[in-house]
Amino acid sequence: MAPSSTHPVNFSNPRSFATKFKSNLKETFFPDDPFRQFRNEPPERRPRKALQYFVPIFEWLPKYSFGKLKYDVLAGITIASLAVPQGISYAKLAEVPPIIGLYSSFVPPLIYALFGSSKNIAVGTVAASSLLIASTIGEVASPVNDPTLFLHLVFTSTLISGIFQTVLGVLRLGILVDFLSHSTITGFMGGTATIICLQQLKGFLGLKHFTTKTDVVSVLKAIFSHKDEWRWESAVMGICFLIFLLSTVQLRKKLPRLFWVSAVAPIVTVLVGCIMAYFLRGHDAIQTVGHLKKGLNPLSIKYLNFNSKYLTAVAKAGIITAILALAEGIAIGRSFAIMKNEQTDGNKEMIAFGLMNIVGSLTSCYLTTGPFSKTAVNFNAGCRTAMSNVVMAICMMLTLLFLAPVFSYTPLVALSAIITSAMLGLIKYDEVYHLYKVDKFDFVICMAAFVGVTFISMDIGLMLSVGLSILRALLYVARPATAKLGNIPNSTLFRDIEQYPDATSIPGVLVLQLGSPIHFANSTYIKERILRWINEEEGVSSSKGHNVEHLLLDLGGVTSLDMTGIETLVEIHRNTEARGIKMGLVNPRIAVMEKLIVGKFIDIIGREAVFLSIDDAIRARQFSLTVWTQKDGVDTIHLPVS
Repeated sequence: MAPSSTHPVNFSNPRSFATKFKSNLKETFFPDDPFRQFRNEPPERRPRKALQYFVPIFEWLPKYSFGKLKYDVLAGITIASLAVPQGISYAKLAEVPPIIGLYSSFVPPLIYALFGSSKNIAVGTVAASSLLIASTIGEVASPVNDPTLFLHLVFTSTLISGIFQTVLGVLRLGILVDFLSHSTITGFMGGTATIICLQQLKGFLGLKHFTTKTDVVSVLKAIFSHKDEWRWESAVMGICFLIFLLSTVQLRKKLPRLFWVSAVAPIVTVLVGCIMAYFLRGHDAIQTVGHLKKGLNPLSIKYLNFNSKYLTAVAKAGIITAILALAEGIAIGRSFAIMKNEQTDGNKEMIAFGLMNIVGSLTSCYLTTGPFSKTAVNFNAGCRTAMSNVVMAICMMLTLLFLAPVFSYTPLVALSAIITSAMLGLIKYDEVYHLYKVDKFDFVICMAAFVGVTFISMDIGLMLSVGLSILRALLYVARPATAKLGNIPNSTLFRDIEQYPDATSIPGVLVLQLGSPIHFANSTYIKERILRWINEEEGVSSSKGHNVEHLLLDLGGVTSLDMTGIETLVEIHRNTEARGIKMGLVNPRIAVMEKLIVGKFIDIIGREAVFLSIDDAIRARQFSLTVWTQKDGVDTIHLPVS
């Protein structure tokens, strides 16, 4: 009888179903353990803690000080100066009245200040979602022929986005957003920025007729088929504005402390454009945004349209833009939080985004999130809390009440220059090249999004890229990594012999490492791969005068297995037993061990065939093998000879 293992393996009774279910539920939906702060609190303080958790403003507002207010006021005024031109510009992209863009920078920031967990995010509209809304809803309602219906459907789409985001947050299903990988977002944003830049040629050239399609071919065809509408006056003004804006961006890069110059450049562009348009009024070469009425957001609940004729397109626009806005907003919030060594709660952010879009849809706003440009300005301006969003909202309220008509003279070409300068920064050439150098499949995923968006449509490009990402994940699941392990000289360590060529295989022993769950999707592959390892090893071993006598499977990386996985291990054991090879398991994790015990596999293989480590397995089994010496590269001190 072989001596017992140096370190005993735990064969305790499997946990109850309730215990396992609770553990799995926690790891799936509550990996951040959000309720840990309630555990040590007395019962009378828990309601207060709960209120602070679900409405974060009650946590930071009591600690608020004048010192923080100074910074937040400065940051709020700065982002408000950016919100006016961006609001009007992105409303133009969404094919909604410009005043809707201003409305969207008033109510949503107030809601976010109540429920948002990020101290850095500045709320506003974004270009990609604006264009996606216009292209998707434009399939069922024309913003030109029936602008009222189109606007009402945009409000309905925003409501659906908000409900979807809130449900994801409440059910803690942020995992769905993770399917938008970094590669997908990089390609999608780059493709979107490209077609948005091309679309701005309409404003630069002063075109009055244009296509509602978003692909490059349609846009270029529309531009060159209306050459008779090209106006050189508009082009000159647009190029001057664009040069000014890009020069301020370069100045910010060279002198980061002058970030405020690029932050106020858009509002300066708008104001200069308004002055020029005012003196050139009556000259049809320079088109303006038109009348902007004074007043705060009117209620739009009565305009929501759930007609089945339009509902499919509206729901499609709402859900896609909701996911896109969540991915962008949460990623940006986390990026800036890391710089301050802070944390943001992704599920809280989903709820905050969802609530602000629900309320926004009822108060004449369209989809908002945390745009990168505005958040970067907020961060660089020294914001301390979400109070900067409140300050911005107050500034927007004053603008809507008193200054809105001033911006009626804003030239469309100025907005085109502002949009173009912002979009050029979203085309990440360096990141694409980095993806190509590091991971070719990630590069393909990125380019699928880029090409799909630019040459087909935004939703098709997004789905192509996400589809490839999911296919890659399925390939990883169906074809998991396995490795043959060898002994590192003068140690008890066993590592992948492909990674460590000096690692020595032990004569007569095949040690394999499995690094993924074993279930129906990969069980056949794992069985075939293990048998192939055995055949290859027997071919090598026989030429050296010894056969494979023992198979050790390191299960430390196997997190779970299903019934098919257990049957696979049974088949492998049956096959090796027929060949005269003894099979052993090393370090099965608790969930795997419980399944093996309940599935009776431990009874089949025997408890003496399960070990805590590879070193223990070799010590306990006392293999009858060829003598190992130091000159063979094997540690004879730690690996006893039979």
